[in-house]
Amino acid sequence: MGNFFVPSSKRDFCVFISLANKKSYSYGMDVKIHYCHLGYAPSASKSFLIAFSEDIPAKAVKFKVLDVSSHAVFEGEAEKLCYLDYTDEILFNGDFSAVRVPGQYRIALDGFDVQSHLFDISGNWLADQFKANIKSFYLQRSGMELPERFAGAWMRPAAHLDAVLDFHPTMNREGVWNAHGGWYDAGDYGKYIVNGGVSVATLMLACELRKNSVFVGGTAFKESFEQPASLLDEVRFELEFFLRMQDDDGGVFFKVTPYRWDGFVSPAESDASQKRYILGKSTSSTLNFAAALAQAHRVYQDVDADFAAKCLVAGVRAYLWAEKNPEVDWPHNTEGSGGYGDPDLGDDFFWARAMLYRELKKTGGVNAVCENATSLAKLNIAELLERIENQLPTDMDAYLPTYGLQWRSTQNLAWFALATMDCEWTQKARMAFKYTADEMLRLQEEDPYGLSIRKFIWGSNGDIANHALTLYLVYMWFSDEKYRVAAMEQIEFIYGRNPVDVSFVTGSAWSSPKHPHHRISHSDGVEEPVPGLVVGGINEDRQDVHRDPHYLGESRGMSYADEQCSFASNEVAINWSAPLTAALLLLCE
Repeated sequence: MGNFFVPSSKRDFCVFISLANKKSYSYGMDVKIHYCHLGYAPSASKSFLIAFSEDIPAKAVKFKVLDVSSHAVFEGEAEKLCYLDYTDEILFNGDFSAVRVPGQYRIALDGFDVQSHLFDISGNWLADQFKANIKSFYLQRSGMELPERFAGAWMRPAAHLDAVLDFHPTMNREGVWNAHGGWYDAGDYGKYIVNGGVSVATLMLACELRKNSVFVGGTAFKESFEQPASLLDEVRFELEFFLRMQDDDGGVFFKVTPYRWDGFVSPAESDASQKRYILGKSTSSTLNFAAALAQAHRVYQDVDADFAAKCLVAGVRAYLWAEKNPEVDWPHNTEGSGGYGDPDLGDDFFWARAMLYRELKKTGGVNAVCENATSLAKLNIAELLERIENQLPTDMDAYLPTYGLQWRSTQNLAWFALATMDCEWTQKARMAFKYTADEMLRLQEEDPYGLSIRKFIWGSNGDIANHALTLYLVYMWFSDEKYRVAAMEQIEFIYGRNPVDVSFVTGSAWSSPKHPHHRISHSDGVEEPVPGLVVGGINEDRQDVHRDPHYLGESRGMSYADEQCSFASNEVAINWSAPLTAALLLLCE
């Protein structure tokens, strides 16, 4: 009859193991396969996790990789890793990197009635997702019609033209302002400079590094339903809104806001129901503007020299205003739109200085300012450069690179500017990123999911994507494959290899969010949400518990709910989509 395992405890009754035929049978145990739901590139490493809700008396679990005809193309053993406290899982790790033939496959566990869904081994899924993400920004456009030809089922009429806006009553300012265009920031209908600034800067970073990509723009780009705008065209749409937000004195308004929070109504219904206003003018919004517009000069100078020069002049004017007004606070009114308050602006000054320094050190940048800034005819660029150059060493000492970029911590964009120019600090900047990436690798090695974050914050998916972006930059500069592999691990987490088994980008997979906290998706009459939007993801702080979302578990790593009410875990935002879009572009080419 063979040898049989005799259970010695209540826990052991969960699994009955036959030592004779090496098979396992689960009785009531929760067993899950965590893998990248979209798939893997043929030449890439391919790993997955098996999660048990109870411990099992085995050091390894056998698995098979099956093709679409259910033929086994690979057999392996998943090795036991650990008990993970932030998910309450017993984890095993499986690897099938040897499977390289393109096609569709699924993973099946021996002895357990558990299989994955089909996934692809293909070199295309990263590029496909990148294109979907660009289109998501197009579908977030404000103030213009989205025709069926490009938007498909998500077509809508123009609304929120924002061309004749009153100043918010708290500003005590008469007159009206034109703030047409730009992207809706998140799941609401506000438009912000601070969050928009870090978003366009991240996307322009990708444009700089992949300037010859057909998706970035140029004469080879062709509009289609799939891709109505190139990445450069889409970023320019937001930058033109930025230019409209600059006041006559060079300072920049903070945001466009409705007077109160909208319900889950369409843009047209929102437009008809309440007024919208310009609100605030602050040092933080002005510095974000100055930095982003300086970077725009680099990105667009070979595409549209006049537009590039206009951006640089606007950036210089903004920086000069911020120098004279270094502590103008953000508007604290949050009835109708988000706050985006930032008590420390040193990193933003660093970012603006570094981007301006990079552009103004070039003869072309100086000429662009001198030839196009009639109002700044007497501006001494040499003096401005000297001030910036004297301050940058202090900035570098005070604001080292972080693991990833956030709208509150923007210094990585400053270091990126220094790392991509020919100056005395270029190598120092690249080494600073490398030290940061090496620490991230250490953190990833300690985590079964390959994460370098240690807390799931609001917008954790944006945090994770930004970590991937940092790792890829170091791979690009130092040509060490381990950084690229580590970056890809972070992206795979977002697309399904996570404890809640969700591919966190709408429309990306069978498991993608169906009920994001997104007003357009819940008011357009289309069953499927607007595609290509990354939701915030796991958020252990659960700031929305008063709305009673049904989180997937009590542990920190289960703090996600695919429900409209869960703004803390299921809202969308451009500053989370931007680093994911950038990372996808860099990784797919």
